Amino acid sequence: MDDLFWLTEAQAARISPFFPLSHGVPRVDDQRVVSGIIHVIRNGLRWRDAPAEYGPHKTLYNRFIRWSRMGVFNRIFAGLAGRRGQPDRL
Repeated sequence: MDDLFWLTEAQAARISPFFPLSHGVPRVDDQRVVSGIIHVIRNGLRWRDAPAEYGPHKTLYNRFIRWSRMGVFNRIFAGLAGRRGQPDRL
């Protein structure tokens, strides 16, 4: 599909310091999973409607929920905005 969203290597490298460390079994490709999460949210899709190129929809959902609860996305947004701590607005 031509309309898939993919993070570039530079974009993935910029946000990778905010990812939690893997414990035990290595995680699947973070760049692919984060690209899939962005694609689903940007297009208003159900998780199960995510294109197969991003991997299993259950992986996308689980990673989004887990990292949301851990505050990973808040730290990414704050880091990209050039501030530390919790952002005032997302």
